[in-house]
Amino acid sequence: MDRVIQKKTWSTKRLMTIAGITGVVLLVGGSIFFTSGKSKLNVDTERITISEIKKGPFQEFIPVNGVVLPLSTIYLDAIEGGRVEEKYVEDGAMLKKGDPILRLSNTDLELSLANQQTAVFNVLTQMQISRDQAQQNTISKLNSMADVDNALKEAERVYNLDKRLYDQKAIGLQEYQSALNLYNYQVRRKRLASQILKQDTVSTSAQVKQSAESYANMKGTLELMKKKVGDLIVRAPIDGQLTSMDAEIGQSKNKGEHLGQLDAQNGFKVQVDVEEHYLSRIFNGLTGDFTFADKTYKLVIKKVFTQVTNGRFKVDMQFVGQLPKGIRKGQTLQIRLALSDETTSLLVPKGGFYQQTGGNWIFKVSEDGKTAYKTDIQLGRYNTDNYELLNGLKVGDKVITSSYENYGDIQELVLKK
Repeated sequence: MDRVIQKKTWSTKRLMTIAGITGVVLLVGGSIFFTSGKSKLNVDTERITISEIKKGPFQEFIPVNGVVLPLSTIYLDAIEGGRVEEKYVEDGAMLKKGDPILRLSNTDLELSLANQQTAVFNVLTQMQISRDQAQQNTISKLNSMADVDNALKEAERVYNLDKRLYDQKAIGLQEYQSALNLYNYQVRRKRLASQILKQDTVSTSAQVKQSAESYANMKGTLELMKKKVGDLIVRAPIDGQLTSMDAEIGQSKNKGEHLGQLDAQNGFKVQVDVEEHYLSRIFNGLTGDFTFADKTYKLVIKKVFTQVTNGRFKVDMQFVGQLPKGIRKGQTLQIRLALSDETTSLLVPKGGFYQQTGGNWIFKVSEDGKTAYKTDIQLGRYNTDNYELLNGLKVGDKVITSSYENYGDIQELVLKK
């Protein structure tokens, strides 16, 4: 007899089909969930830096290095070239103005001085001879003038006498005319002698003046030559310390060649190297500070050298107030050079996060401290310690400021202790 065979409701094939469909649904659903939701990453809090947003004083500054230098330095150059014959002091000596430092010899210069002295002596001798000749000539003309005066007086006396006698008919016309002619001759002779004496006086005066000027010029040249020879002895132009001496006995130095320098003892300045990026923002009056022997001292820019060398330029800064005790030439100071006035701002401590975010966003810690999520922010100026926060956070917020290098595109961090 035939039996009715019951049909199996859950066959193996059916079960495999259902399982396959369920797997696909779960796969699609998981994919949708993970692609549409936020990606998360577990982070150990001991390996990150969490900082708090605070409000406080902010000043934009840059760290720079400065070298302590004398406030003023006089460079010693060879005014005249020559051979180093003698050194009176050594490098590092303290000198007073006028103290000799070294002596050079220059045979050509010394010979020129001797020749100039001889020339001046010859001119002086010639002047004396010319003066004596002029005096003798003047005396001779004065004697001639005396003779002319005497002859004129005698001719005038005879003329006056003969005129009276002629008027009285005591003498004839011939004798009277002879006396008149002689008198007129002596008048003309006196006039000519006076003119010659006047011209001689003018000529003598001009000659004496010319000779005096020539002598003065040659004497001035002699004094200049003496000074040039005197400059072979190099002397200290001011009170100070001799440094960077570069001269040895027997060494030849050309005119204008550097011999050393003299550092005035009237104080110090600090010369600072600054990156050329800041050239447009550096000017006289900007201040900076540094720490020396556990005390903070202030500096102010007094001079900016705009010439750029190897991407840097120099500025001179002077101390404000009392000089640090014990500071010495050549010391290097680490200076905070302020680029702005101090203001009150929201502050974000500097950290490695900036390299990955460019300051456009940051991981903000939730209030319960269990997670941190991306938050858009806006940063402004910065210094070595903080960024100036312009927008996106408030006082008391906590953020992760350490590096985000391993976070990739993670949207949320799960903080694990």
